[in-house]
Amino acid sequence: MIGNARFVNLGLRKEGGFIGEHDRETHFPLPDHVSARAEDLRSLLDGMIAFDGSGARHMDSVIAAAVLAFGFVYVHPFADGNGRIHRYLIHHVLAGRGFNPAGVVFPVSSAILESIDGYRAVLEDYSRRQLPVIEWEPTVDGNVKVDNDTADFYRFFDATPHAEFLYECVRKTVEEDLPREMEFLGRYDRFRTVVETVADMPNRTIDLLFRFLHQNGGSLSKRAREGEFSKLTDAEVETLERAYVEIFDGASSR
Repeated sequence: MIGNARFVNLGLRKEGGFIGEHDRETHFPLPDHVSARAEDLRSLLDGMIAFDGSGARHMDSVIAAAVLAFGFVYVHPFADGNGRIHRYLIHHVLAGRGFNPAGVVFPVSSAILESIDGYRAVLEDYSRRQLPVIEWEPTVDGNVKVDNDTADFYRFFDATPHAEFLYECVRKTVEEDLPREMEFLGRYDRFRTVVETVADMPNRTIDLLFRFLHQNGGSLSKRAREGEFSKLTDAEVETLERAYVEIFDGASSR
């Protein structure tokens, strides 16, 4: 999950953690969310693993995904990569319980990112109510040290808003995103067939041609015609441009 570990301590956190800012002058922490204490991480993660392994076996797939993934991101067990793992866990739970067919990626993350304001509102609502009951003090290095027992705030939380949000993202994925994606793939296959009748190109070159046409409103730019596609004749370019417009005009393409 971490592409470059030179500036990140890998493994579980060994100190406190929070999400927020620092005062510009004093470097005093200004947390929007305080993560679980480092000494509670192993117990909390063991609980998540047990929940995923057997505790949620007969639970609704979307509710189980919401409980596990949002519980994980509130605990925030690592120095970095928590958000990426959080979104992975949603896919992991849905796939593991057969929510989507084997080998098919269910693109719920796209729906989450399209509803980013609602996503943040769900996260911030719980963190905002949690902050007043967490007793913390600043450390010399600008971190936080939690002084009271907070493990149960992360172990037992009301996941109703999280499940409702995730259900809405699943609905959007099933009813809007997947049909739109299927329509796009069908149109793209038609476009590729036309391209292959005009010139024999590798798939990556066809994709490049599509992207150039898409970015330029269906016309191949002068730079592209003199560069990557200089071997196409004027008549061939005209055929491909016309095909693109006929196939994708008015369609919702990527």
